[in-house]
Amino acid sequence: MLRDSTWDVVVIGGGPAGMMAAGRAAERGRRVLLIEKNPTLGKKLLITGGGRCNVTNNKPDVHAMLAKYKKSNKFLFSSFTQFGVSETLDFFHEQGMETKEELEGRVFPASNKAQSVWDVMMRYMKINNVTIQTNATVVGIDLHDSTGEVQIRVRGSSGIRSRAIIVATGGTSHPETGSTGEGFRWLRSLGHTVAQNDLSLVPIALKDAWIKKCAGVTLNDIKLTLLSAGVKKSITKGKMLFTHVGISGPTVLNLSREVGDALQGGEVVIMLDLFPTLDSAPLKEKLQTLLIEQSNKKIKNVLSQLIPPTLVEPFLALADISGETPNHSVRSEQRKTLVTLLKSIPLHVAGLLGKDKAIVSSGGVDLREVDFKTMQSRIVPQLYLVGDVLNIDRPSGGYSLQLCWTTGYVAGTHC
Repeated sequence: MLRDSTWDVVVIGGGPAGMMAAGRAAERGRRVLLIEKNPTLGKKLLITGGGRCNVTNNKPDVHAMLAKYKKSNKFLFSSFTQFGVSETLDFFHEQGMETKEELEGRVFPASNKAQSVWDVMMRYMKINNVTIQTNATVVGIDLHDSTGEVQIRVRGSSGIRSRAIIVATGGTSHPETGSTGEGFRWLRSLGHTVAQNDLSLVPIALKDAWIKKCAGVTLNDIKLTLLSAGVKKSITKGKMLFTHVGISGPTVLNLSREVGDALQGGEVVIMLDLFPTLDSAPLKEKLQTLLIEQSNKKIKNVLSQLIPPTLVEPFLALADISGETPNHSVRSEQRKTLVTLLKSIPLHVAGLLGKDKAIVSSGGVDLREVDFKTMQSRIVPQLYLVGDVLNIDRPSGGYSLQLCWTTGYVAGTHC
């Protein structure tokens, strides 16, 4: 366990923001200690993007990138001009990690493995002589007015002193990785305002039993319309995945915050449009052509040419049509029902899944209490705040990790 000692910089939290901050501070000649309560660093990093790690989103223009952070963009400008998307990609490329760009600008390691990103960050810290202490649980932070130093209370150690502390403890998503929100307790005790930490990007659970038969089916280029008590709230387009209990995927995750808010007002239904680029009339004509050209086949065989085969059985059940019905026997009213469903399958929301399934959590430290030119606390000058401890909402697609790289690098540069 750690012995009593004094450091230039102590980083609390071994996630992506903490690793970047520690490596950068040490690169500048600071004597740096990184404290992590888990046995290893970067547990959450290794599971991001389904284990592939969505490193960033390829929007090198700062204004275009910051537009994705909505109301937070005015705070983040000075940080992103110091270390944005271009600098992040240069950093990983210079460290020998090749990247590739996929749908909607998502950038992944060319290896398709989050391990590649983890290896880069570990090597970056090792080269710059960061001292790492795992299995170390921080229980509190105390200020010493006489010396200007901060004391970090670690279980099993009587005290670690530092001139500066970088808090990179994350939010509350995936608590099994160590993100249990204790950093917010310390920050509140030191005078910071912390907005309630809640789920932000999280899969959605549905009431509909039929979705279990579709688990694993991915739908590209679909449209989702959110209805709360029958009132249209929002429309979003993109990619969706059926799970055993509901729906997930980038489009769903980005909708989940609104779904959570809508659930406070009553019943929530999401209408799924499988053909957002086609109006009902041309879609009806497309279906009719298939029925005529293959009149002696069964309706289930025609539908499998329009939608994923796994979806056909539950889809026909919703339409109350037997899959064994010959195409020539499908009545006009049934064709109308099929087209209506293709454009609007009702998905009845049961709720949001728990913290163990959340990609990120919302809430955190009030942004007005942080100087984003340096990531320094305006309340306690010895503190620097990075990553998910900040109250910044962002969509799925590489924006969370970019926030970690940017804020970590800026804090490490100025602490």
